[in-house]
Amino acid sequence: MKIICSRNELMKSINIVNKAVPVRTTMPVMECILIDATSEKIRITANDMDLGIETTLVGQIIERGIIAIDARMLSEITRKLPESEITIEADENFLTTISCEKAVFRITGMDGDDFSRIPLIGREECVEISQYLFREMIRQTIFSISQNDTNKIMTGELLEINADALRLISLDGHRISIRRSTLEQESVSRRVIVPGKSLSEISKIFSGNMEDMVQIYFEKNLIMFAFDETIVVSRLIDGEYFNVDQMISRDYETMVTVNRREMIDCIDRSLLFVREEDKKPIILNIGDGRMEISITSRMGSLNEDIPVEKSGKDIRIAFNPKFMMDALRAIEDENVDIYFVNGRTPCVIRDEGMSFVYLILPVNFV
Repeated sequence: MKIICSRNELMKSINIVNKAVPVRTTMPVMECILIDATSEKIRITANDMDLGIETTLVGQIIERGIIAIDARMLSEITRKLPESEITIEADENFLTTISCEKAVFRITGMDGDDFSRIPLIGREECVEISQYLFREMIRQTIFSISQNDTNKIMTGELLEINADALRLISLDGHRISIRRSTLEQESVSRRVIVPGKSLSEISKIFSGNMEDMVQIYFEKNLIMFAFDETIVVSRLIDGEYFNVDQMISRDYETMVTVNRREMIDCIDRSLLFVREEDKKPIILNIGDGRMEISITSRMGSLNEDIPVEKSGKDIRIAFNPKFMMDALRAIEDENVDIYFVNGRTPCVIRDEGMSFVYLILPVNFV
């Protein structure tokens, strides 16, 4: 095999597929990046068996072939080379020569035929959405997945399609995040649980352009995202996701409208008095025209008032400040509406059209 490409194009492709290189594995070939030049295009692939990424490398094929090269070594060599043309050549014994200007590296590769290829997924039915919009939906929900593997379902997000609407839902036992968007075309209804890691890595590859689209395909236990010259295939999480709609009540005794930026800044100041081991809550004391936010810890205390519009009863309630901050930062509206029933039940932050919903459980305080 012999190919020629620019250093920048190779680095770009490596950075894309590196997200699917396993951290630990008993199979050395899985720690490799596959360079496949057996057809008309050069394809670069990494696969950790749960997440596989393949992208097209812009370059010239001089001699067709296939080789697997240690991902860390290939990445480090490419990163340290000058911005010039790179030649990668492998012989029948998998000895690989990487040359660029006056630099010549010789490393031992592995048989590309031993590499586990990404599963093939049919492309009959497709859901299409803007890369930018889908990336934002992931950003606005991913923080609510569980970091604990005790309940595998909570480490993923529910991707739900119903006619012309797509929803992403995550929960960790203390909060729920929902983001909804309208699709341009109706599609077959689906409910699948996508690993949070897969969504997080995919979102890092998406472009920032509203016009660039991603196509989503489904197969038993698998989901595929196709965009630009890249495909990402992820295994799905088995199981039945929670019925979150039953958990979110539209009943409330108190509703407040508050400037989102003012509330974020106030909570941010309160975090000066919080250490992770303290787990001190912020206390919201809501009356007519004002919301007092206070916190007390062994380091000190803060009391601050911010103006609000309130309807309903006065209320006093406490929350984990990080959970409240995560939700507020995910919203882009200038003002937000927060709904309360009483001091012992969750609050709900949502817009009128339910395009975003954040439910946060309160905590006990004395």
